[in-house]
Amino acid sequence: MWGKALRVIPRLDKAEWQRLDVISRWLVASRSAVLVITFISSAVAGILAYRDGQFNWLLWLLLTIGLVMAHATNNMLNDLTDSWKGVDKGDDAFRAQYGPQPVEHGLMTPRQLFAYAAATGLVALAAGAYLVAVRGSLALLLLGLGAFFVLFYTWPLKHIGLGELAVLLVWGPLMIGGGYYVITGVWRWNVVLASLPYALGATTVIFGKHIDKIRGDTAKGIRTLPVLIGEQAARLAAIAMMVLQYLLVLYLVITRFFTPAMLVVLLALKMFLLAARVYSRPRPDGPPAEYPPEAWPLWFVAFAFVHNRRFGLLYVLGLVLDAVLVRTIL
Repeated sequence: MWGKALRVIPRLDKAEWQRLDVISRWLVASRSAVLVITFISSAVAGILAYRDGQFNWLLWLLLTIGLVMAHATNNMLNDLTDSWKGVDKGDDAFRAQYGPQPVEHGLMTPRQLFAYAAATGLVALAAGAYLVAVRGSLALLLLGLGAFFVLFYTWPLKHIGLGELAVLLVWGPLMIGGGYYVITGVWRWNVVLASLPYALGATTVIFGKHIDKIRGDTAKGIRTLPVLIGEQAARLAAIAMMVLQYLLVLYLVITRFFTPAMLVVLLALKMFLLAARVYSRPRPDGPPAEYPPEAWPLWFVAFAFVHNRRFGLLYVLGLVLDAVLVRTIL
């Protein structure tokens, strides 16, 4: 179950849940399969620090633990808050269809899920406190911003069309730019700019999820950005963000912040073209014949996630090659 929960969000019943060990339960409850998005952000910050000859293993490890645990805390608080507000009630609720909602499916009581979230949040806070002790006031500001987004992303930010902007800020400037700072002690705006290609990918994932949920969110009064601008505009915006990922990498290569090694991200274009074709059409009423039925109702988010995973891994590979070139040749 550890391996399965890290790859996908597994579907399981109460009997299967009862047989799980505490780590497996935490992995399922925290939706650990999506935590790789945060790990990649931390990896990007670490590689950029290594590229500049300022990498520190201890600080990077604490940064990674803190960021991943903060993301896991947010996922559990998201489920807890949405359960309290009735967003995930009923078998037809979007969240309840693509994976186990711990409270709504009777796997955990609200108190148990809160205990998991609190313990996870304390680990994140402890890691952050050490980094603040090392780096000082700017690190404290970054920690405070991170805590703000963890606590208030689900409500009210997501409900007033600011959730998508929050994701862009968190997975880019905050995680990568701020992560680079706590590792090196230096704030660099070029690093913030270099964070945006990956942050835009993470934003397309949340965009895809919110487009998939647009009918349900509209009915429940949840004003995500796709709800506010409409499905067609949201689909076009997601395509534009994917295009911008590649354009930013090209810009950073042309301006010589990156070496041409970063052009390896172009190998993700096949996945982009697939995602762009899907986003160019309205959501189907049901899963096409060739689509895995167990993945439904995930549609737009699934293609965004696959593209982001491919782009993100190639982005990290490009950064590794780029760092080796800068450190050993240039």
